[in-house]
Amino acid sequence: MNATDMVLLPESLKALKRVVKTVGLTLTGAYLNLDAGFDSTHNRKCIFKAGMTPNIKANPRNRKRTKRGRKRLFNEVIHALRTRVDRTFAWEDKFKRRRRRFEHIQQRHFGMKLLAYTLINVREFCDA
Repeated sequence: MNATDMVLLPESLKALKRVVKTVGLTLTGAYLNLDAGFDSTHNRKCIFKAGMTPNIKANPRNRKRTKRGRKRLFNEVIHALRTRVDRTFAWEDKFKRRRRRFEHIQQRHFGMKLLAYTLINVREFCDA
């Protein structure tokens, strides 16, 4: 099925609730971090109904004036962590050898991963 993530969100939340219930955990009070593309009243309501707190950065949608009314919940610290994790996975994807697991021996695979992370850090710190 070719559908955007926004369309799949309500069904995905239902599936998540089923899995969490099966495992015996609870979602109450958990944050759900999403990017600004998911900023809509419908999505926020779905997340609240699931017992979670939406942490979605407001999408200005080409507004010339700021939106009136109560400010939406947004925790910048949690969102910054999400951004860091996304960036790390993007950097890891740059390494084609790491994308597919060619190394079948666990130690070699782990060594390649460490080498990739070392190169990522060297590139990041040497460019500064």
